[in-house]
Amino acid sequence: MSASRDDEFGFAPDYDAPVPYMQRTRDYYAAIGYTTAYRWAHYTEAPFQPLKKPLSQSSVTIITTAAPYDPTKGDQGPSAAYNGGAKFYQVYEGDTAKPHDLRISHIGYDRKHTTATDNGTWFPLPQLLKASAAERIGEVAPRFFGAPTNRSHRVTLDTDAPEILARCLADKVDVAVLVPNCPVCHQTTALVARHLEANGIPTVIMGCAKDIIEHAAVPRFLFSDFPLGNSAGKPHDIASQAQTLELALRLLETASGPQTTMQSPLRWSEDASWKLDYNNVAQLSAEELARRRAEFDKQKEIARGNRAA
Repeated sequence: MSASRDDEFGFAPDYDAPVPYMQRTRDYYAAIGYTTAYRWAHYTEAPFQPLKKPLSQSSVTIITTAAPYDPTKGDQGPSAAYNGGAKFYQVYEGDTAKPHDLRISHIGYDRKHTTATDNGTWFPLPQLLKASAAERIGEVAPRFFGAPTNRSHRVTLDTDAPEILARCLADKVDVAVLVPNCPVCHQTTALVARHLEANGIPTVIMGCAKDIIEHAAVPRFLFSDFPLGNSAGKPHDIASQAQTLELALRLLETASGPQTTMQSPLRWSEDASWKLDYNNVAQLSAEELARRRAEFDKQKEIARGNRAA
């Protein structure tokens, strides 16, 4: 169809749709020499727990894939290159009554369109505390939890998800808000949400990778059509972050059954061409692919050494 006819009908360009992260990731790793396709977690049904009490009486926690800043682990600041040395491999926790410097240099967020200068876009604790002060929720649970971004389904299912569940139960958590960043982060939080929900804790995932989350079949998903790394709202835009959390809370209250997706009405920008960039083999030269292969191998070795230590 001609561009003039598109204009006449008000059609959006075909690329202005949720980014197909699973296919992009398969094609990308094949192009840099890893020809065994990754098996994304896939379910056709999801567990579901309705709220046991109103949110205004509920204790709410956050589960994040961001990592605590550690000055001994290299560059983790804004616009830092992928830093495998900053990865973590065990569930961690933090006191929600204290400020925290969490960063995302260790994962594959959208580094072209996100500079990672505002951790409010991936760690909504400030907004959750405001919701508690406004009595929108009963209270923020005493601890939040970090979920390792693990490509191993078995480790996530058999080790990390049960550990997070045990800590949530110890804190008498009523509701969990999960916030992923990279493609594999989205799978991790999907598996954790399913485990929590199957064991009595209602959940909502705030994320940007619609295909990965829905492929894994989760109870509730708030989809923000933003570049990876912005699951909790736009950077340096408090109104966006507040609205994104409110939509997630509303989804907790209104979902009538599992696999309920709500799409945020917020747009990243009027120009949707950013969706064409992330790990898109069609836009990468052979030289760039070779450079990325070498860098990926280097980071794998760093991460392997850290895991062994």
